[in-house]
Amino acid sequence: MRRYSVFAIAREALRHHAGWDRAWRAPAPKPSYQVVVVGAGGHGLATAYYLARNHGIRDVAVLEKGWLGGGNTGRNTTIIRSNYLQPPSTAIFEKARDLYETLSQELNFNIMFSPRGVLMLAQTEHELRAWKRTAQANRLAGIESEMVSPTRIKELVPPINLDGPRYPVLGGLWQPRGGTARHDAVAWGYARAASNLGVDIIENCEVIGIDRDEAGVTGVRTSRGVIATRKLCIVVAGSSTVLADMAGFRLPVESLALQALVSEPVKPAIDCVIMANTVHGYISQSDKG
Repeated sequence: MRRYSVFAIAREALRHHAGWDRAWRAPAPKPSYQVVVVGAGGHGLATAYYLARNHGIRDVAVLEKGWLGGGNTGRNTTIIRSNYLQPPSTAIFEKARDLYETLSQELNFNIMFSPRGVLMLAQTEHELRAWKRTAQANRLAGIESEMVSPTRIKELVPPINLDGPRYPVLGGLWQPRGGTARHDAVAWGYARAASNLGVDIIENCEVIGIDRDEAGVTGVRTSRGVIATRKLCIVVAGSSTVLADMAGFRLPVESLALQALVSEPVKPAIDCVIMANTVHGYISQSDKG
């Protein structure tokens, strides 16, 4: 894989950018793989990348029914945080947040990680007590997180109205190293790095059935033919129950859609991510405004 750098950009500029290679390969599916990952979003591509990088398992295919990163990865609020309450949650989310700190350098791809801080508003007395409890749990877990007063919130977010008649702002939970990343760039970066390690990323390849025997999975039936495998990873977000049904088991989860609104570009006004769980709303400002 050719490394991206300012020198590579300058060199290609002199050649009218005619020398860039594909970011990842587009191979035809093989008859069989050691591991098949269904879902070419951030999680699916990361699964394939770490299987190859950390465990040396490179006979891996990532199957995507549409285009890479076109599902939940390309349609989310991009928020990165780890200030959860329960130890299992804080552990895994802090591990992920910490990976984001250096992921651009590791993947040699700018994922535009912006640790601008995440502010979770407390707008009821119950929520204020809950955030205080969470702040203490975060401290015990070694996560940088603190309670902040309305005065401090006004300093962090000058445009905010603290005195709403129904839901006034009573305080907040502040994680300064939380933030956002460019969600599709995360997928592109993992795809490029995984492909370079030998992983086959196969787009426009929908899984329509899963074959099994007494010992377990034997393969998948796809819109591009049958692929044999004994190891199948289902990493398809809201479609997980659909794939589980194909595999013959039921997942005790229900997928619900959240709505995201993208405004027209506005001048910079909000420096951090703001979460208001009482009304279940998040807001942040992208690089485009």
